[in-house]
Amino acid sequence: MTRTFVARIFAGTLLLTGCWIAYTQSQGNPPALTLHKVKEDLYEIEGDGGNVAVYVTSEGVILVDDKFEQDYQNIMEKVKSVTSQPVKYVVSTHHHSDHSGGNVKFISTAEIISTANARANILEHKQPNAPANMTPARVVFNDECSVFLGGKEVRARYLGRGHTNGDAFVYFPALRTIHTGDMMAGATPLIDYPGGGSLKLWAATLDEALKLDFDTVIPGHGPVTDKAGLLAYRNNVAKLRDRAAGLIHEGKSQEEVGKVMMAEFGWGANSMQMQWSLPGMMAELR
Repeated sequence: MTRTFVARIFAGTLLLTGCWIAYTQSQGNPPALTLHKVKEDLYEIEGDGGNVAVYVTSEGVILVDDKFEQDYQNIMEKVKSVTSQPVKYVVSTHHHSDHSGGNVKFISTAEIISTANARANILEHKQPNAPANMTPARVVFNDECSVFLGGKEVRARYLGRGHTNGDAFVYFPALRTIHTGDMMAGATPLIDYPGGGSLKLWAATLDEALKLDFDTVIPGHGPVTDKAGLLAYRNNVAKLRDRAAGLIHEGKSQEEVGKVMMAEFGWGANSMQMQWSLPGMMAELR
């Protein structure tokens, strides 16, 4: 792994940590967003929350995720900079407000699609720091669904637990590209145990995703990468799981395990990993 790549995924980790509090802290204008071309007719919007994929077709636009509610206008400005077509579908990777908060704005003009568990997690308020007006998808699936628009196809697949119990991988088969949501985000996993996440199963879920035919990866946070980057992330998840399990089996306390996670895997002392992941890990890996 190169120094440049390490620096980029570290920056992604900082973004991941910051996105959870950005909504409540932002009192002025929404933060700036940046648009990057990934492949022909496929773009990615970064900044203030999860990465948004923009797939342009002759009959409309398919988005993957829609950030926070406050980002709606900026997202639409970026979309209009590359096409005059309207947004017809939003495919949600999972229920967190930095990825699905914009549903409240898009629901009146676009069809929103998610896993059944992601919808249930919004309805059951499984994210404790989410806005009260979170809007769930109206169309859901359990294992797989496809959207066909303008002669193009987007597939969404549920491959197992990891970040939550409802993470969707979104696959663009013609472009050999996937959007992972937060099944890959930054340099180290955030396991949302209140939302049904699992560190024990995360690597196996990524193994299923790695069987797909793709060469380009849009992660939930951080820069666009490739299949080797996703494999490296998968291996880091497995390394963290095995390290934590070993410590727990040795009888180490939660505080002691947390110190190792901070020292060896870059977890911040007040990070969401320490708040959400660590207590759940102690029970799951016992």
